[in-house]
Amino acid sequence: MARGELKTQRTNASVEDFIDGLTDERRRKDSRRLLSIMKEATGAEPEMWGPAIVGFGSYRYETARGKLNDWFLAGFSPRKQYLALYLMAGYSHYAKLLKRLGEHSRSVSCLYIKTLDAVDEGVLRELIATGAADLSKQVTSSD
Repeated sequence: MARGELKTQRTNASVEDFIDGLTDERRRKDSRRLLSIMKEATGAEPEMWGPAIVGFGSYRYETARGKLNDWFLAGFSPRKQYLALYLMAGYSHYAKLLKRLGEHSRSVSCLYIKTLDAVDEGVLRELIATGAADLSKQVTSSD
């Protein structure tokens, strides 16, 4: 890997095989539901990014050193303790939606939920769709 190159890259691995390989039945079920939610909300097909992230759509950005990188607009990773949902637009501008979402925690671009049953799916769809659309207006698509 060249210096400055992103560790997590888009791959040709099968999203379905990845999800089918999850050992926890709850994570498999939630991941299948998230596939549908994120595909509808972003209008993009799912792709594997690295070994454990399912990403939707992509955009190109330039680093401070002038390197161009591609990244996904929205995605998720089924972790052992929680589902990590990535919205690259971040979550700070969506306080009203987050208040209505249900049980979760978050960081700048990451939303952590224990199970989809703990959140309002309609609000989740709106959050993903709005975030992906907002970011798409600001960046160049790399698809």
